[in-house]
Amino acid sequence: MTTTTLAVLVPLLPFLGAAAGLLLGRTAPGFVRPLAVMPPLASLVLAVLVAVRQGGDRAVDAATELTPTGSVPIELALHIDGFAALVAVLVAFVASCVQIYSTGYLRDDPRYPSYAALVSLFTSAMLLVVYSGDLIVLLVGWEIMGICSYFLVGHYWETPEARAASIKAFLVTKLGDVPFLIGLFALATDAGSFRITKVLDTVASGGLDHPTLIALLLLAGVAGKSAQFPLHTWLPDAMAGPTPVSALIHAATMVAAGVYFVARLLPVFEASQAAMVVLAVMASVTMVGSGLAALAQDDIKRVLAYSTIGQLGYMTGALAVGDRGAAVFHLLSHGAFKALLFLAAGVIMHASGTNSLAAMSRMGNLRDRVPDAFWTMTVALLALAAIPPFSGFFSKESVLGAAEHVATGHTEHAPGAAGWTVLVAGLLTALLTAAYATRLWLLAFRGHGAEAPDHGRQPRTMTVVLWVLAVPSLALGGLAYRSLPGWFDGRDLTPTLTTSVLGTGVALVGGIVTYGAWRHTSTLAAGVPLGAVAAHPEGDAGLVEAEAIASHAPAYGDVASAPDPADPGRILLGPLHRHAAVGFHLDAVYATLFVRPVQAAASLVRFLDREVVETYVRGAGALPRLLGTAVRRAQTGNVQTYVSALLAGTVVLAVAALLVATGA
Repeated sequence: MTTTTLAVLVPLLPFLGAAAGLLLGRTAPGFVRPLAVMPPLASLVLAVLVAVRQGGDRAVDAATELTPTGSVPIELALHIDGFAALVAVLVAFVASCVQIYSTGYLRDDPRYPSYAALVSLFTSAMLLVVYSGDLIVLLVGWEIMGICSYFLVGHYWETPEARAASIKAFLVTKLGDVPFLIGLFALATDAGSFRITKVLDTVASGGLDHPTLIALLLLAGVAGKSAQFPLHTWLPDAMAGPTPVSALIHAATMVAAGVYFVARLLPVFEASQAAMVVLAVMASVTMVGSGLAALAQDDIKRVLAYSTIGQLGYMTGALAVGDRGAAVFHLLSHGAFKALLFLAAGVIMHASGTNSLAAMSRMGNLRDRVPDAFWTMTVALLALAAIPPFSGFFSKESVLGAAEHVATGHTEHAPGAAGWTVLVAGLLTALLTAAYATRLWLLAFRGHGAEAPDHGRQPRTMTVVLWVLAVPSLALGGLAYRSLPGWFDGRDLTPTLTTSVLGTGVALVGGIVTYGAWRHTSTLAAGVPLGAVAAHPEGDAGLVEAEAIASHAPAYGDVASAPDPADPGRILLGPLHRHAAVGFHLDAVYATLFVRPVQAAASLVRFLDREVVETYVRGAGALPRLLGTAVRRAQTGNVQTYVSALLAGTVVLAVAALLVATGA
C-alpha cells in the first residue's frame, strides 16, 4: 500500500467510525464503544507508518482536481512533510487515549453514542487539516472542528453554563474566521492557486502583492482558533464540557490548528516584518496575561485552561521569531502532558466530588484516594513547569533559545524587537508557570482537614490511560532532540546553555516562592475556624488574623465554596488577584463594546418589526375586514330595501347629472 493511500485512510477511518456510531447508536449500542475506540487506534498505526515512510525527508505530495473552478482551482491534495507526519501521530494518539478514557468516564451517560461520534469527527477534521495540501480542503476541516466544539462543549446542555460556553466558543472563533476566510482568498488570488506548495513557491519568488494585509487577516483566525489575545476568552469557559473533551481540545485539536497553520505557512508571515512583530506582541501578552490569570483560578480545569493559553503563546512566540521547528516541538510535547493533566484532573474530580481547589485543600487524604492521578499529574506538572529532564524542559527551552538567537542577531528570520519581546515574556511566563503548577499541586494533594469523600474506584480504562500519557511526558523531550531532527527541518533542538540556566532558574524560583507562600498562609489558616473561612467572600481571609475575620462568620455559610485561606496565589498576586481571577475583565469589556450594542440593536429591530411593520400588516388586513362588515350589513335579504336603495341611487345619479349639465 502506498504512502498516499495510507495517508488518505488516516482521516477517513475516524470519519467512517463517527458515521457508523451515529447510525448504530440506538439500534446496536454494543458496537458504539468499539466503533469509538478502534478507528482512532487504526489511524494511529497508519499515521506512524506514514511518519516512518516519510522519514523527515522530502514532503509527500499528491493531488487530484475536485471540479473545475475557473482560474484558481480547488484540489484534493496532500502535503505531508516532517511536521505534518509528527502532528498527525500526536492527534491520533491523544484522540485514542481520550476515547478509551471516555468509555469509563461517561459509562453511564445516555448521550455517549453521539458524544463518541462527535469526538471521532473532531479527530477526523483535525487530521484533515494536518495532511491537507489545499487551503480550501484545510478550511473544511477547520470549520468542522468549530461545529464539533459547539456540540461537545455543550454536551451537558441542561446546565446554563454549558449552553453559554458552547455559544461563546462558536461565536468567538467565527469572529476570527471571517477575516481568516478573506485572507485565504486574498492569498490564493495573489498566488493563483489554493495549493500550499504553489503558495509557498509564490512567496519564495516575492510574488505576494499584499503580504502584510494577508498575514494580519490570517492571524485573526489563528487568534480565534488557538485562543490567543484578544480572542482567547472562550477557552476557559469551554471547561463546562466533559473533561475528556477539554483534553482533546487543549492537547491535539482545535487550539493546535492555528499554531500548525502558521507553522505550515510561516514564509507567508515572514514576508511581512510588521506581521511578525504583531505576532510577537500577541504571543507575549497572551503568555504573561494567562500566567497571571491561572495563578488566581479556583477551578482546577480553568487553571489548566489558562495554562493552555500560555503554552500556545510559547508556540506562537517561537513562530514570531521564525522557528517553526521549536513551535511544533513544543506543540508535540505540550500535547502529551496537557492531555495527561486534564485526564488526571478528571480522576481527581471524580474522587473528590468537586473541581474546586479550595475544597480539595480541605481534604486530608485525597492523594491516597487517587495514587495513579497523583503520580502521573506530578510528572505532567513538572513537564509543564519545564523542570529537566521532563519533556517540557526541552521544548520550552528550544523556544527561548530561538528567541535568544533573534534577539542577539544570530539569525535574521524576524526583527530583533520580536526576539527580545518573546524572550523576556517567555522567561516571565516560565516563572508564573512554575508558580501556578506548584500551587495546583499543593492545594490538590497537600490539603489538611477531613477525609476526602469516597466516591468509589475509578474505572481501569481511566487510570491506564494516565500511565500511557506519562511516558511521553517524561521521555519525549530527550527523544525528540536526539532522534528526530530530520522531522524539524534538520534543526538542532538541543537547548542553549544560557536560556536553560535562566529558564530553569526562574522556574525553580517560582516554585520555591509559591511553596513558601503556601507554608505562610497555611500557618495563618491553621487557627481559622471553618465558619470564619467561609466568611470572607473576597478571599483575604487567609491573610489576616482569625480574630479579625471571625466577626464575619454569621453572615456566610457555604464552607465548600469559600475562598481558601491557604491559597498562595492571593499573597503572590496581592491587589492583582481579584482582577486576574476574572481574566482582567476582558469579558466585561467585550460585553460593553460588542454584546450590549448588538443586543440593543436586536431590541430595536424587534420593536420596529413588532410595532411598525406588523402595524402595517395588521392595518392591511383590518381594512378589507371592515369593508366586508359594512357590505355584509347591507345584505339584509329584504326586497323592499333593495328597491328603495335602487330608486334612491337612481335619484342621486339623476340629480348629479342635472347639476353637471346645468354647470356646463
